[in-house]
Amino acid sequence: MIHTITMPTPFAVGDVNAYLLKGDALTLFDAGTNTPESWEALLHGLKEAGYRPEDIEQVILTHHHPDHAGLVDRFERARLLGHAYNDPWLRRDEAFFEYHDRFYLDCLTEEGVPEEYLRWVSKMKRPVGFMGSRPLDARLADSDAVPGHPGWSSLETPGHARSHLAFFNEKTGDMIGGDLVLGKISSNPLIEPPLDPKAGRPKSLLEYNHSLRRVAALPVEVIYPGHGEEVRGIAPLIEHRLEQQKDRAMKVLGMMEDGPKTIFELTKRLFPTMYQKELGLTLSETIGQTDWLVEEGLAREVRREDGVLDYEKA
Repeated sequence: MIHTITMPTPFAVGDVNAYLLKGDALTLFDAGTNTPESWEALLHGLKEAGYRPEDIEQVILTHHHPDHAGLVDRFERARLLGHAYNDPWLRRDEAFFEYHDRFYLDCLTEEGVPEEYLRWVSKMKRPVGFMGSRPLDARLADSDAVPGHPGWSSLETPGHARSHLAFFNEKTGDMIGGDLVLGKISSNPLIEPPLDPKAGRPKSLLEYNHSLRRVAALPVEVIYPGHGEEVRGIAPLIEHRLEQQKDRAMKVLGMMEDGPKTIFELTKRLFPTMYQKELGLTLSETIGQTDWLVEEGLAREVRREDGVLDYEKA
């Protein structure tokens, strides 16, 4: 039986879920945000299920974002498992953070973002204070068996996060899905620096769509998501989301009718009021649309002499 524990977050997304699974090991999937309110809710949820924090034998992360990886330090007796990408964040790896900032500065330059907005780079790491700060004890990759839970395996499902894993039991059809498929809203496919600096900018939306299609092809009965209620009937839901995605991309294509545009110019048209408040999120969303259009052969990317990228109809 999967026991749900819901905790508040200080973020716009609202409450976040963690899941308790008893097998050969007692496992907590995800660990809320590092705030007193979240810890209080987690303690209450564990008590309702008949456990204390010291009973947890392992904590497994769906991804590194602060609303999921916050309270890992509180489980000193538990092993911590997750994707390799969690580790530089949890260890506060200074070399990775320097590379992280350079990556975003390069991205903002390519996107044609004016200099007065470059201060946004420092804001990209704001949430780190809400994350835990202990390294992984073991790493999980695609198709790995989940320790202590026969029949469960991990699936690499990048797109929303470079570290994103879902966990599936083919026999029961249960999936612990993190932020891959949410019932009420689509997850943001976020642009994040790859672990390998030589890999280039990830095409997060294309990766996310691939992850969605992969999961839609599995015999999933129910997804236990990172936010909101359990999700059933995922194949038609995913099909609907992919159609919505196509509609958004075609809207962006229409914005190129009167000539080439930079990502920043397209973002201002797509999000005329929101872009100043949430520049990182809105730029990521716009880049997703242009990546989709280029992949489909409907638009092309042209690099100017100053390094800025223009997008125009193909």
